[in-house]
Amino acid sequence: MDSASVRRATLWAAGTLLSVFAMQAAWDIALLAWLFPVLLLRFTRSVGPLAASVGALASTAVSTTVWLALADLLSPPFLPLALALALVHAVPYAVDRLLYRRVGRWAGAVFPAAVVAVEFAVASATPFGTIQGVLGATQAENTALIQVASVTGVYGVSFLIAWTASAAALLWERGPKDRRSRNAVVAAVATVALVIVLGGARLVFSPPPADTVRVAGVSASRAAWEGLRPTFHEYDSLEAILAADRSEMRTRFAAVNDDLLAATGREAQAGAEVVVWAESAAFTLEADRDLLVEDIARVARRHGVYVNAGMSVYTEAAPHLRNQMVLVDPAGTVLWTYDKSHPIPVLEPYEAGDGRVPVVDTPAGRLATVICYDGDFPGTVRQAGAAGADILLIGANTWEGIKEMHARNSVFRAVENGVSLVRQASRGRANAVDPLGRTLATVDYYTAERQLLVAHVPGEGVPTVYARVGDVFAWLCAAGLLALVAGAAPRARRG
Repeated sequence: MDSASVRRATLWAAGTLLSVFAMQAAWDIALLAWLFPVLLLRFTRSVGPLAASVGALASTAVSTTVWLALADLLSPPFLPLALALALVHAVPYAVDRLLYRRVGRWAGAVFPAAVVAVEFAVASATPFGTIQGVLGATQAENTALIQVASVTGVYGVSFLIAWTASAAALLWERGPKDRRSRNAVVAAVATVALVIVLGGARLVFSPPPADTVRVAGVSASRAAWEGLRPTFHEYDSLEAILAADRSEMRTRFAAVNDDLLAATGREAQAGAEVVVWAESAAFTLEADRDLLVEDIARVARRHGVYVNAGMSVYTEAAPHLRNQMVLVDPAGTVLWTYDKSHPIPVLEPYEAGDGRVPVVDTPAGRLATVICYDGDFPGTVRQAGAAGADILLIGANTWEGIKEMHARNSVFRAVENGVSLVRQASRGRANAVDPLGRTLATVDYYTAERQLLVAHVPGEGVPTVYARVGDVFAWLCAAGLLALVAGAAPRARRG
């Protein structure tokens, strides 16, 4: 192998290695999201189009496989999904390799436009949402930078990262004497700096809220859950649960349901105006569902509290399960019944809800809700922002491998839509953030006997451009990419 081949192999290996530390996993290092694309672009631009495409696919396949392993999803049913994700995330590198030499001064724009177009397409048209492979999502803790999401969505952060990487790779390839490459780097870095300065100013000069709302998130205690868990080994299918003695199942489910009701009462007595349960926190047969809702209503009336209760409802009709959030007001009235809009592929084989995000006016603010994985779909959550929601309540139920990525993704939904967000996540990290994405409270299920989240959140949302116009920025990037393709075609024919 000659020295050029060794150099190219080193670029590929280094870029791939760094990428597994910046892909929305448990061990993300935000800085590496800015670095690994530079190395991979330098590799793809130094080889032919076919080798670039194969190399990019090999790299994204490695990072996607590692992501699956870290997320505890490395099993045969998920491998075809992983291959699909790897193919999709390799596209921006392949497109960049085909076009960047044919578009003149716009060479640095191909990769960021392609990155945003692909991320937006995956989030809008596939069951994956923004769960994996979104560059911008790695920056959730850079609160000043992510303020741009209030205009562009998370895709604006991805664009800045990809643009900076593309410009740096051009300068590396062409050398510091190339004026056009120098200008591209200066423009990208200056834009990032300006975004951070403006975002920092937004954080500094945002007035403190005049009123806050005390919201509590509750999950069943570990003892209550451990008392119920053997039931799901004994009755190891939905059909078995439905075929069991009804009074027996009601008694077993009561171990958790009564624990949740008692915790709700305690938090209301402590001053909570709104209590949100985790996803699927309570369990009930369809025939007993009204009894459970009445128990919730009784607590709500007694303590004058709004209760957004997550429950699994076992139904006689296939697919035998409904995943719901039910909001009950202090008068005991049910204000919404919301079914999860985006069941997790493979893991949740039940029917999705109608996709309409409920929003209601209350003295505590304009409330909205979604369930767990729904929060990884910006288009779904934007309904809350467009409807002027002030507080978004999310019930979630995760596991160790994905608890961090889900919590970080939720921060972007708050900033995009200008809502306070309270996300109660059993078997995960629960978190509450204000409309600018600043953390107000967080608690890890795995470090507490009872996962209890209490936060005083602003009762009034912040209007955002994104909530009003939606994914205009992403559409502009897709249109820009098409324009670059069209502009490169004549050059390709002459070549």
